[in-house]
Amino acid sequence: MARAIHIPRERLRRRLHQLILVLFIAGMLGCAAVVGGAWWNDHQITSDRGRALATVTAVSATRTTVEFQGENGVFYSPRTGLLYPTELGEGQRVWVNYQRESPELVKVEGRAWTLSIIPALSSALVILLVALGLWWLVARVTRPVVGNSRGD
Repeated sequence: MARAIHIPRERLRRRLHQLILVLFIAGMLGCAAVVGGAWWNDHQITSDRGRALATVTAVSATRTTVEFQGENGVFYSPRTGLLYPTELGEGQRVWVNYQRESPELVKVEGRAWTLSIIPALSSALVILLVALGLWWLVARVTRPVVGNSRGD
């Protein structure tokens, strides 16, 4: 019969807390990347801006697609969809700004990267609360047992 592996509680607590800390940091970096990515996209569009009247062709939970005619007369329908698409409906016409060099990068005119701050902060708050809850749970479950002669 196999012997059970004995891991001291203090070591287990330390390793689990390290894991929680690594996951917390990864989550916070993800939130920062959301804001940083939105800022970078806006910067790219602003540095080579084109403007067009677009028609919203589809709205789903994950993407809003549009079709517009660029300044060169070519029609575009970016596969990745539209940046900052809230409150748009299918068939609606809206002014968009796009990067002329890469018309796949398109956003609703007048909307900016700052719209990503609130979702990023709310995600960061959830990540923080989950991490704190897990930290507390690990500390509670791995606390020393009173009267244990083995010194766990």
